[in-house]
Amino acid sequence: MAGNGDKNRPKKDPRLITKSAREEFERKKEFRKKAKRKARIRMIIVVLIFLLLLIISTMFFSVISFITALKKNDLQSGITPRKNEPVNILILGMDIGDADQEENKSIRRTDTMMVLNYNPNTEKINIVSIPRDTLIQVDAYDEYGNLRPYWKINNAYVLGGEEEVIKHVESLLETTINYIVEIDYDAFRNFIDAIGGIDMYIEQQMDYDDNVQNLHIHFNQGETVHLDGKKAEEFFRWRKNNDGTGFVDGDLGRIRNQQAFMKQVLKKCLNPTIIFKLPKILDVVKENIDTNMPGDKMVSYGLRFLTNSGISMNTLQGYDEIIYNEYFLVVEADKNREILAAIKSGEVLSEDKSRADYNVLVLNGTRINGLAGNVKSEMESIGYSGIVVDNADKRSKSIIMCNDKDLKEQLKIDTGINNFQKNNNEEYGNYDAVIILGEDFDAF
Repeated sequence: MAGNGDKNRPKKDPRLITKSAREEFERKKEFRKKAKRKARIRMIIVVLIFLLLLIISTMFFSVISFITALKKNDLQSGITPRKNEPVNILILGMDIGDADQEENKSIRRTDTMMVLNYNPNTEKINIVSIPRDTLIQVDAYDEYGNLRPYWKINNAYVLGGEEEVIKHVESLLETTINYIVEIDYDAFRNFIDAIGGIDMYIEQQMDYDDNVQNLHIHFNQGETVHLDGKKAEEFFRWRKNNDGTGFVDGDLGRIRNQQAFMKQVLKKCLNPTIIFKLPKILDVVKENIDTNMPGDKMVSYGLRFLTNSGISMNTLQGYDEIIYNEYFLVVEADKNREILAAIKSGEVLSEDKSRADYNVLVLNGTRINGLAGNVKSEMESIGYSGIVVDNADKRSKSIIMCNDKDLKEQLKIDTGINNFQKNNNEEYGNYDAVIILGEDFDAF
């Protein structure tokens, strides 16, 4: 009976069995694929965590090594600021002194001088450049044995080392210098190489050769050039060309050029990828820079600076005076009240403008065809950009209409025109200055 029952039981359709097995096979196949994907993801996460830990540990040991092995030197001890008190860091860019005595640091002069002022209460940074031609008073003998009371501040290091420099800087800025950082051009080149170089737009033609220092500077106006350490040094040091052309205002123009360069360096250092270059940067600082700032302070301040957007750069102002047949800059307190106040208050100053930041209209009020165009070309050769030219009614005397005090001083130097009046003409409201050339104008 049982056998007959099995015979009478309905048989399964072979097609259904095949379909069911196929679906099961596909499910298992998909499960295995998902399992493999999860395994790969887990592996990637493990690798990423390992790499992150490796990076963190590398950075940690680099910082610890930097703090404990910061280059020893003979600099006087720094002055540690009290909690929440502003800190002033004097940064000196040193020249090589005598090319035949490069190891003799006592005969080096300061090629660049600036003070970095940081206020932890406002988290603002003011960088103040001090022109190297700034007049200081020191009773000392020159190389010919003559006693002289007047010197340029870039000689202060030779006259009395960092103590002499600090004394005069503190007097000029009416503040206390907490720390000093000395950087020579070897350190400068190595640092720029460590961050991977920077891109710089060349505003002026640069052609200068000094065979004694083996310094050869050649950049074409209007090009954007990638500067490695060596090229960056050349750009940073340039002041004039072989034919005597260059910055009309000498060292002040050079400082503006350097500040533009520093902004590009800061921009590069703010890039998140800079963290991968940190060990190399710290090695450069450790081996090449003299400072009396403790390593932990340097790291702490450095991190604050790199995450700070409130940074301004300005230059001490004064007037030129010729002494010993040399040009000196006599710093005037009245012209620097805002800078001195900002250092004390921690407020950020509006930055010095460069020539390229101004909109200038040049009008030809003479019988000389093309004079305004010639003036435009000359002004663009020293850094102005976007100058507009046109004609004006004939006039005998040149005049500049301008409301900006700093621009007035700059145009007086650049054009030789001393006749100014306020620009109250709505027609010229889009211009920072309007230069009207008269018959008395002496071409550049």
